[in-house]
Amino acid sequence: MCCPSATLTVWTSAWLAGSAASDDVLDALLAWGEAHEVVAADAESAVGLDLPLAGDFPASPVRLLAALRAKDAGGARLVLPVPGDVRGLGGGGQFAEAALKAGEAMLLPALGFGLVPDPIAEGLVRWSVYKVDVAAAQEHVGIADAEHGLTDAIRDSAGALQALDVAKDRPGVRAELSAWLRARPNLQWPSGTPGRSLRVLQRAEEIGAILALAHSDEPGGALSSSAAVLRADALRPLGNAVRIARYAAVNEAVRLLTEQADRPQ
Repeated sequence: MCCPSATLTVWTSAWLAGSAASDDVLDALLAWGEAHEVVAADAESAVGLDLPLAGDFPASPVRLLAALRAKDAGGARLVLPVPGDVRGLGGGGQFAEAALKAGEAMLLPALGFGLVPDPIAEGLVRWSVYKVDVAAAQEHVGIADAEHGLTDAIRDSAGALQALDVAKDRPGVRAELSAWLRARPNLQWPSGTPGRSLRVLQRAEEIGAILALAHSDEPGGALSSSAAVLRADALRPLGNAVRIARYAAVNEAVRLLTEQADRPQ
């Protein structure tokens, strides 16, 4: 899982579907911070989910989960917006602004609320809850399309970098990639998570590591600032493909976990 919102989206959906315990959700969040708190960003969210407003003493994730259970929240959805691609945000407003700033959020379509994380201190993540225009937020990307798009972007980016002569190997790159991946949070998945989602996310994680190194302080073969700009332009479609693959894989996992719960036993 690529970010706190992905963790909360998958584990909350698994818990609501009956395939995980509430403690599993709380334990999964520890990968992103030792403590998490929840506040409502607006009065409608405060009343709808019985949460304190921002500025008051915050609630715990346990209180949020209890509210979601009481409201029959159904499955959650992940959004990973960037400028120029705000699919899933449901138009403008406070939620869209906060999610775009964070680059991530969890959406609760059945209830019309969205949650945005903010690491406000070392080891402390605050989740702000916003009212969302759900009717405008229903946008879907199929995992097959996202996977194919990732493959195409890898091919196209490799060709572009070769043409720019900025894709030269640098010493120790494999060790750097391994170190970057090891430094990522050690995340677990709920039982029953579909294998295809896991494979796509693993591939996206590995390519994300390559992109992180390509954008690091070392030039990576770029001999001038102009070459660095060209390299960034060549890699941008690949970065978008990685983001969309994560978006599609997480939401496909949630869909299948929720469907499993709905099947008669």
